[in-house]
Amino acid sequence: MPARAVRSRASRLPRLLRGPWAAVTAAAALAVSLLVALPTSGFGATTSGCRVDYTVNEWTGGYTAQVHVTNLGTALSGWQLTWTYAGDQQVTSAWNATVSQSGRSVTAVNASYNGAVVGGGTVDFGLQGTLRSGGPQPVDFALNGASCGDGSTVPPTTPPTTPPTTPPTTPPTTPPTTSPPTGCGNATICTGFEDQAGPAPSGDWRFTAPDCQGTGTAAIDTAVAHSGSKSLRVNGQAGYCNHAFVASTADLSSVGPVLYVRMWVRHTTALPAAHVTFVSMPDSSQGGRALRVGGQNGALQWNRESDDATLPAQSPAGVSLSSPLPTLVWQCLRFAVDTSAPNLDTWLDDRQIPGLHADGVPTPDIDQQWLSRTTPPRPTALRLGWESYGTGDDTLWFDDVAVASSPLGC
Repeated sequence: MPARAVRSRASRLPRLLRGPWAAVTAAAALAVSLLVALPTSGFGATTSGCRVDYTVNEWTGGYTAQVHVTNLGTALSGWQLTWTYAGDQQVTSAWNATVSQSGRSVTAVNASYNGAVVGGGTVDFGLQGTLRSGGPQPVDFALNGASCGDGSTVPPTTPPTTPPTTPPTTPPTTPPTTSPPTGCGNATICTGFEDQAGPAPSGDWRFTAPDCQGTGTAAIDTAVAHSGSKSLRVNGQAGYCNHAFVASTADLSSVGPVLYVRMWVRHTTALPAAHVTFVSMPDSSQGGRALRVGGQNGALQWNRESDDATLPAQSPAGVSLSSPLPTLVWQCLRFAVDTSAPNLDTWLDDRQIPGLHADGVPTPDIDQQWLSRTTPPRPTALRLGWESYGTGDDTLWFDDVAVASSPLGC
């Protein structure tokens, strides 16, 4: 995701740590680095210099931040870091430190287990919060009461396209060395909904509410389309168990051993903090319960209905490895589900999403919940729509949908 860097005289720092979690997700990166002389202070012990790296993942309405402090002076037995927000950021929770805020002034104090920092040592903590009008860089950093100065905005020369972390190098199903074909080939499902005759889904597509029906609706739209003149439109409504899906009548139980799905998606409202689903596939390995693609904490996620496991883990670091689903533009969403092993992979506009990758090898903040089940998935059908578990409504369009046993391109 695009990033902007904020520096004085130090380098940028790595990814978020794990920690307690509320409503979080990642959409843009901001790095603040400060390297200054620091006079002697009385909190814990003395020091003669510090470096502070402040990295934030920011999205509409919220953010998480990772703070990395390097002690360049003598050993500390306790520490306190303060700063001032230049915008309307409000801290709501933190991990590895106690963080409080009064107005725009923020104070972070060490936890019981990380107060001692040797000379040349580092300490990390993280926080999450809300914002309304964007988050300018923090200013007036101070360690143990001594000023660390301010940062200055420096646009990056090459904005990163993936989160600042090293994703697994081997996907569960190795992507082809060249782009997969953009057509359908011998796909079991291949539709742009051009064959739909009326406003209500018909023929190979039927409206369904798998568990309970609310006020959501579905229709064939002739005003918005990715290609051709038609698309499937779903008006998804908030409210627990408000299901509105259009299901394909195609049987997917023999598609594989790797099941590849490609679709173009457009929606109007950012994914909410609460859990929602817009792709649901009945899974015979879960007794017919669904393997689901949706969102939580503002980012894309996989969810397994039988045990509510998520991919990635819903920690700040885990969610930062996923991606929001951009609004008001068509996005190509592709995924591969291995039916011979509990593996899957996900791409958004041909960009592999590290947090939506499972290869059977445990990866912190990604698949610890997902690996609790080792039985390979076996999707039997495809449903497109909206399922809310509390808050969150959205209008979605689906077009150029395909399911096949070989890779499908955008």
